[in-house]
Amino acid sequence: MTAYLLIDSRTMLRRSLRRMRRYPSLTFFVAAMPVLFLLLFVYVFGGALGAGLGGALPPEAPSADAGRDAYVAYVVPGVLLVTVAGAAQGTAISVAMDMTSGIIARFRTMSIARASVLGGHVLGAVIQTLLAAAIVTAVAVIIGFRPTTDPAAWLAALGLLVLVAVAISWLSVALGMVSDSVETASNLPFFLVLLPFVSSAFVPAASMPGPLAWFAEHQPFTPIIETLRGLLLGTPIGDAGWIAIAWCAVISAGGFLWSLRLYEKVPPRAVG
Repeated sequence: MTAYLLIDSRTMLRRSLRRMRRYPSLTFFVAAMPVLFLLLFVYVFGGALGAGLGGALPPEAPSADAGRDAYVAYVVPGVLLVTVAGAAQGTAISVAMDMTSGIIARFRTMSIARASVLGGHVLGAVIQTLLAAAIVTAVAVIIGFRPTTDPAAWLAALGLLVLVAVAISWLSVALGMVSDSVETASNLPFFLVLLPFVSSAFVPAASMPGPLAWFAEHQPFTPIIETLRGLLLGTPIGDAGWIAIAWCAVISAGGFLWSLRLYEKVPPRAVG
């Protein structure tokens, strides 16, 4: 059974990769908006925002750098999360297109592992997200971002990004399946794009007004961003690492179970 699941998943992944290769602009657009946010916040607001970061800066950063250069270090982890969240829309649209075209219903008539049909979308989305994150990271390095930790911490940061991408992708698959049209699927994941802006991505949560600060501190993206920031820049992580992993596990499990339930409700289409 496991062998069939792996074979079917590889087939579905190949299908997702072919779609990605056919439309390379999709990966570019996933990266384009975070790059624009990065350049906007660094070069327009970075001088003022960076000067007020204080203790949020990495310990190695000298006080004279509490401006634009310091803000580059602070904001890059948040922008990477914006990149991951931004890929959700494309995943939901892709799944909704399969739903409306009837291909999901046709798959249900075939001897295909149900998890592999949805898993192919998830694996393809994770690969696309990592490619977009690589583009964003390259731009960040060009404008002055310099991680201050060791390669082991960088690999841990990459692993966390993969966990987040898997979680967001499973949730996006479910949102695409529950949508009754491609247009609806393009709008449903929008809240995932907004959440990083109400977190510690661009400014410390403590600098926000009371209720907003409480929400920013307790929503999923803030501990993920703080963990990424710690792994890349050496800032304190505390309990944020375990909380981030727990959020990824909960979102992944919820999206996975929701997707499978929706898949079972798709009426099979007769072949022929």
